Amino acid sequence: MSQTDQLFAGRYRLERRLGVGGMSTVQLAFDTRLERYVAVKLLAEHLAADDAFIARFKREALAAARLVHPNVVQVYDFGSDEGSHRQFIVMEHVEGHSCAELLREHGPMSATDAVDVLVQSCRGLDYAHRGGVVHRDVKPGNLLRNEEGVVKLADFGIAKAAEDSDITRVGSVIGTASYLAPEQSRGEPAGPQSDLYALGVVAYQLLTGRLPYQGSSLTDLARQQDAGPPTAVHELVPGVPPALSVAVMRALEGGLDRRYASAPEMEQALTDGMRGVAPPPLPPEDPTVALTGTAATRMLRDERPRPAPRRRLEPMPAEAAPPRRRRPPAGYVEPAPRRRRPRWGLRLFTLFVLALAVGAVWAYAQAEGLLDSSRVELKEFTGDLSQTYEDLRAVIEDNTR
Repeated sequence: MSQTDQLFAGRYRLERRLGVGGMSTVQLAFDTRLERYVAVKLLAEHLAADDAFIARFKREALAAARLVHPNVVQVYDFGSDEGSHRQFIVMEHVEGHSCAELLREHGPMSATDAVDVLVQSCRGLDYAHRGGVVHRDVKPGNLLRNEEGVVKLADFGIAKAAEDSDITRVGSVIGTASYLAPEQSRGEPAGPQSDLYALGVVAYQLLTGRLPYQGSSLTDLARQQDAGPPTAVHELVPGVPPALSVAVMRALEGGLDRRYASAPEMEQALTDGMRGVAPPPLPPEDPTVALTGTAATRMLRDERPRPAPRRRLEPMPAEAAPPRRRRPPAGYVEPAPRRRRPRWGLRLFTLFVLALAVGAVWAYAQAEGLLDSSRVELKEFTGDLSQTYEDLRAVIEDNTR
């Protein structure tokens, strides 16, 4: 048998196995045409029986091959081997380790190392999202870090090809259920924010060494996600800055409107978190909109108590209405109150009447001989009129006692 007959797909010489998964095996291979080492991902043999999967796999592999970015594993080739009838995809070989291997061998990372991995992952995801490609399977095993510390995302497109396949559903979905966003657990389409949620799970795992939710099935996972947020990162690892913990927890929000809107936004939040600057707080979540667009939401919205109708006030009758006070014209100044002056006319009249009375009493007493003229004392009235009035009253009282 010639050397050409021993080559996989007539071009690649398989050397050793790099890793194995539920639906593929990765082999280190040497490209005899371009004379370089590559990584060949061999899909499981039973997948060749699913024509729909093969069509989707080729379409997604072509889209992934168009992604050329420092933080994305480059796809070189894809196709089917005639001898083994196995589908394969050829990628650049990354000399280094996956984050899954780093966690298994060294445990949780420091905050600085973890943020470095996450920031580079955000840049790779942003480039893919702007190109219309969603990863759908972000997990530590698909984050590769080379010897120079450059992080590259691998396996773009394969999860999309397996998404609708009954043959691969168990291996591709249940196997990575812990990284699925709530909308994916509900069977809804995955979008860019689903990748950011999965990256939030990776961030939680890199910093704490554990998953935020550990469910054995999609139902188990969905129940835990609905129960509330997991324990905060800085509560499990006191050395993690609280602001960075808040940034990671924001990526794990269940609602799309409460999660990061884009990869650059998440990257900025993680960078700020390392400097002690937390993202702005979110408003309280409205439970009635947690299932937007579903029948349950409409039912909750219809059952909310409605305010009582406002009573219409009848107009007040004209005869019962109080008189309206006319507003003074502009510039009007209210005059000062007038001082009350003494009523001198009334006092003079009273003095005249008293004088007549005194004269009448005097004449009567003299005519009857009741008074001795020698006993009458007369005083000269001086001073002001008020004093004269008081003096006259005193004289009358003295002479009529």
